[in-house]
Amino acid sequence: MEADAAKFLGAGLACLGMGLAGIGVGNIFGNFLSGALRNPSAADGQFARAFIGAALAEGLGIFSLVVALVLLFVV
Repeated sequence: MEADAAKFLGAGLACLGMGLAGIGVGNIFGNFLSGALRNPSAADGQFARAFIGAALAEGLGIFSLVVALVLLFVV
């Protein structure tokens, strides 16, 4: 019974990464829009970098989801 509680607690803690990834993506695009409004001519050059950063942040969020699912269904 205690093993189940520890498994659920570990999966819940692993799911925190998904929420933090969402915060990270919001931070990336918020800062991009702030910079684009200050200097519109440089926005095109930074747009691809914003998407690369968002993809990396989302990749870490998906990785935390996979860890949570492994903890729930494999361990």
